[in-house]
Amino acid sequence: MDKLVLGLPAGSLQQTTMEIFKKAGFNIYVHDRSYFPYIDDEEIECILIRAQEIPRYVQGGVLDAGISGKDWIMETKADVLEVAEFRYSRQGMRPVRLVLAVPDSSPIKSVKDLQGKKIATELVEVTKQFLHKNNVQAEVEFSWGATEVKPPVLVDAIAELTETGRSLKANNLRILETVLESTPRFIVNRESWQVRWKKNKIEQVVTLLRGAMLAEEKVGLKMNIHKDNLQRVLYLLPALRKPTISSLQDEEWVAVETVIDEKLVRDLVHRLKEAGAEGIIEYSLNKIIP
Repeated sequence: MDKLVLGLPAGSLQQTTMEIFKKAGFNIYVHDRSYFPYIDDEEIECILIRAQEIPRYVQGGVLDAGISGKDWIMETKADVLEVAEFRYSRQGMRPVRLVLAVPDSSPIKSVKDLQGKKIATELVEVTKQFLHKNNVQAEVEFSWGATEVKPPVLVDAIAELTETGRSLKANNLRILETVLESTPRFIVNRESWQVRWKKNKIEQVVTLLRGAMLAEEKVGLKMNIHKDNLQRVLYLLPALRKPTISSLQDEEWVAVETVIDEKLVRDLVHRLKEAGAEGIIEYSLNKIIP
């Protein structure tokens, strides 16, 4: 049987990626020291590989598709199709940023002040492109790691990926400017996209992953409401479309069900009770397919 060969990011994005695939309906089992996880879909073969390498392997056709950050797609200049964007990172549902940073004590105040300076980064090409756009000439060297400890002794500045900026602050660094925001992308080999069954399979996987991502920050709410209080409750409820209203055995009461952002629930529940809602139930969602 032909298989869709899918590259999954090893390392920092691995756990979150596996969790999203599980919510999408795909169970992936990673065995110790194995880079070929089992997936409970006989049409897919998975390979665990560093996100930095996935774009070039997708371009070369070793992988039919894969998930990698926009930063590494740009860094490798890979000629691939981006068919979906997912907003998640190692620590949560937000993008990472590539930022220019210097020591707190540095006289450097803006990107223009980097003229003639030395910068360390993993993303050499992306950093060079940003400097070129700002008409700044600087030496950009590849960093093999521990980039945050290099200034001011080894380099004048760094270009580093960060989610919260806390690690930079802990190392007495301040952010000058954001070079780019990066999110994971589902990328596809151009020739694989022309194979009908592979394209259909990719579209199926992407639809389910998008549904899982959309559900990640939302919950369902159910409640019972006396008809006299219905309009007051409906006024409080945001929804993807409109809340579902169902009749109950007692004709004076109805059941209302809706989907809302999870972060709204803690402030909303008390207001719903005050408006007359009873028997409020909150439940998690696996997928929302628009």
